[in-house]
Amino acid sequence: MADIGDKAQAIAIGPRIVASGGFDLLYREGMTLIEEVASYLDGHGRADSRILPRDASFLYATESMRLTTRLMQLASWLLLQRAVNEGEITPENARSEKEKVKFSATPSERGGPGYEHLPEVLREFIVKGDRLFDKVMQFDTLERGTMTIGDTGTANGVVDQLARLKAAFGRAD
Repeated sequence: MADIGDKAQAIAIGPRIVASGGFDLLYREGMTLIEEVASYLDGHGRADSRILPRDASFLYATESMRLTTRLMQLASWLLLQRAVNEGEITPENARSEKEKVKFSATPSERGGPGYEHLPEVLREFIVKGDRLFDKVMQFDTLERGTMTIGDTGTANGVVDQLARLKAAFGRAD
């Protein structure tokens, strides 16, 4: 903070959190999931898909394509953020590149005809992919500094802590 006469400036903690060890865990989780899904789809998944009823077979192709697309989008984000953290590119360059990665929306409801016939392994990978997507979106929001007091859906409590600090020091934005 500056002198008492100067306007206090907030410290951007989002980029610091993203650059911390929390990102390393997210990166490892993401890359591990990508490898596991690729291995499954290239191996046991092919065999699993061949024995499905026709409707479920079409759904398998659709869901595996959605999952693959989503994971490639997440991999792009993770690799860009890692490059920033390692000083290979600037945060501004990464933001510009991240704008080119358009994340697919997560379907609001999973299921439908034939979904229950999909291999359980694929359904578990879909759930893990959705969870990873949510985590990356939280990190992305922090990195951009766009998370505001009152945002909902955050599992990390940072927003609550910031609200408590502002309340304790009597600052209102």
